Amino acid sequence: MLRRVAFGIVLASLILLAMLFTALNQQRFDVDIAFARFEVSSGLALLIAFAAGLLAGAFARSRWVAELLAERGRLRQALRLAERRLGTAPSDSAPSPPSSTSDAH
Repeated sequence: MLRRVAFGIVLASLILLAMLFTALNQQRFDVDIAFARFEVSSGLALLIAFAAGLLAGAFARSRWVAELLAERGRLRQALRLAERRLGTAPSDSAPSPPSSTSDAH
């Protein structure tokens, strides 16, 4: 819960800083993108470029993250298979996946 609140505060702070940055940088210039031409402020143009870079970086790394998650699944399956072959129960030190049903409510 505290992590979500902290994330919300940080996100709100970043949005306020972006708005302040855009408000303080009002120099205007023309942007020409192949089929469209429009006028933007320098602050807004920098924020758009920053956000586009973040999205491009996240997209570029998404395949790597997917491969890591797939490998983790293969390793968990191999561990279960090895434990069955040895006839031992899963160890208590390994984190178990959260169950979808809960009787605590």
